[in-house]
Amino acid sequence: MSSLFHPRVLAIVALLLGTLYVNTNYIAHHKAENPFVQLFAHLMPEPLITHGEGHGDDHEHGDHEDGHDEDHAHEGDEADHAVAGSEHAGEAHGDDHHAAGSPILSLPLPGFLGVFDMDASHDGVQLVFTNLQLFQVASILLIFLCFSGVPRYLRTGKGDLVSRLFAGFAHWVRDDVVEPVMGRELGSKWLPFFLSIFFFILFMNLMGLIPHGATATASVFVTGGLAMITFTCMLVFGMMEQGVVGFWKNLVPHVPWWLWPLMAVVELIGLVVKPVALMIRLFATMMGGHMVVLTFMGLIFFVGTNMGPALGWSIAPLAVGFAVFIMIIEAFVALLQAFIFTQLSVIFINASIHPEH
Repeated sequence: MSSLFHPRVLAIVALLLGTLYVNTNYIAHHKAENPFVQLFAHLMPEPLITHGEGHGDDHEHGDHEDGHDEDHAHEGDEADHAVAGSEHAGEAHGDDHHAAGSPILSLPLPGFLGVFDMDASHDGVQLVFTNLQLFQVASILLIFLCFSGVPRYLRTGKGDLVSRLFAGFAHWVRDDVVEPVMGRELGSKWLPFFLSIFFFILFMNLMGLIPHGATATASVFVTGGLAMITFTCMLVFGMMEQGVVGFWKNLVPHVPWWLWPLMAVVELIGLVVKPVALMIRLFATMMGGHMVVLTFMGLIFFVGTNMGPALGWSIAPLAVGFAVFIMIIEAFVALLQAFIFTQLSVIFINASIHPEH
């Protein structure tokens, strides 16, 4: 029981709660008349924004108006004006409270990178910090927190619950994922990289299942970035090991000369398809799972809107039950997809370094 109150465990809980708090309070809340638009909009990345700009100034202005009208009220001649002024200040305060704020962090980008622009309320193209980046940063911090006690546990055999748990996971990745493909010598060199990839994806997947969380791996840009890392390692380390000419030459297996042009095209396409498959598999699985959950919840609104509130409430327990069942499956899928991405990355990189295998 004492392990649950270990400083490392408390730090992990504080990081998760802080991330969820920021994601809940610093995004523009979805507003739409159609409940389905509002429901499925949570699958999209949200820019992190400050609270309404000019809020403090209007508040001070309202206070000034209240004070000015108050003076008139003391004179006994302008009491009605004081009430009107107070009501006007309250209306302005309420409007500004809901006003959209500016992005917490934004970086200017060249115009041709406009596809990455998440905020159209400004001139020029900017890269805006979104809740997906927030959960990516939180995943990295979680890796440091969870593994901070593992080296001491491996040296001394003493450690808290978190250290023992993640030491076991690290051994599993080494013994069942990396070394069976790469061998002990090469696998030990690549193990830190694959451990980072595995737990980075795993933490992003799991945090998307927490209420008020966001799943970064449900964005094709995130999974595309991860796939590009694997693809870069395939090319760079493959050419370092075999040489630039040898790498491209060894892409094509030993075939009759008249088949060589066709096989060269096939192998080049296969080289590109590998990271694309990594990207699509992880993105589609995580996005699809959330869409299924939201679809079950959306049935309540659909039936309630088109067939009456009573029928909508009557199917609510069934819809929620199915949604919870899918969420349980998604917890397993979160681990499975991290494993599949890491396993395939190991295979692809090893095949680039040692094409004969």
